[in-house]
Amino acid sequence: MQTKTMNTTFRFAKSFSLILAGLFFSGHAAYAQTKLPVKQLSAGMHLIQAEVAANDADRQQGLMLRTKMGTNEGMIFDFGAPAGVCMWMKNTLIPLSVAFIDAEGTIVNIEDMKPQTLESHCAKKVVHYALEMNQGWFKQRNIKPGTKIDGLPLK
Repeated sequence: MQTKTMNTTFRFAKSFSLILAGLFFSGHAAYAQTKLPVKQLSAGMHLIQAEVAANDADRQQGLMLRTKMGTNEGMIFDFGAPAGVCMWMKNTLIPLSVAFIDAEGTIVNIEDMKPQTLESHCAKKVVHYALEMNQGWFKQRNIKPGTKIDGLPLK
């Protein structure tokens, strides 16, 4: 009798643990994969599908916990006003490059960022935007400081 009760208790505990784990990971995955509204940008002939992070909560979340991003996908951070900006990679799982962009849509500087680091990567002057893409995206397309990004709401 006691063995049956212990087996029942064990099965219940095991099932309960699996349910909790499932809820945690499904919620975690949904949180990690939530996409923001997308705006099409361009750098010359190169089209970019950029999620728009335009408020504090979206900018703080950024691309954290994402496990992949499409070739021409990225995230544009709209700071709303001129700002001295630095980016970091806490809880960001994919390597990224960030282009800091001024009010006219011109790239000021581009920095490569390693996943899951707290190293600051900063704009070399006051900017309005930061565009994160898969690491190497800008270099592979010969996009450098001075290149114009079209499709941004100019300030």
